[in-house]
Amino acid sequence: MSGETEVYFYHLESRTLEQVLPALLERSLERGWRAAVQAASLERVEALNTLLWTFREDSFLPHGTDADGAPTAQPVYLTDSDSNPNGANVRFLVDGASLEATSGYARVVHIFDGHDPDAVARARAAWAAAKDEGLSVSYWQQDEGGRWQQKA
Repeated sequence: MSGETEVYFYHLESRTLEQVLPALLERSLERGWRAAVQAASLERVEALNTLLWTFREDSFLPHGTDADGAPTAQPVYLTDSDSNPNGANVRFLVDGASLEATSGYARVVHIFDGHDPDAVARARAAWAAAKDEGLSVSYWQQDEGGRWQQKA
């Protein structure tokens, strides 16, 4: 993979992570990217695992977790660690999960709840850290219709 890692911040306002994440993962797969979703706890990983099997009646997102084994076979990998066993191009950080190093990813995406002051504070700190590293950062916020608008 060439180029610098882009760091995106998605500020949830009118929709929940459960409503937004499947579409973002679908777009990543359409680009030909492999994805990793890092949650803050194993319980949350299991909840997201269930979500990706059931979010739509007519399809599902191909994915797996540590419990499934064969991480290299998973286009979307759900984890509570910062390892990258499926060779993901894009890393989604949810529920305050953090990543030590962004190198090796085309994009790192922080998704945070705009109604949670702690989540907003963590996102601001992550933004400042990414800027200090000289990374390309962008900030996206939902409009009233739930569409993403780039704000910075």
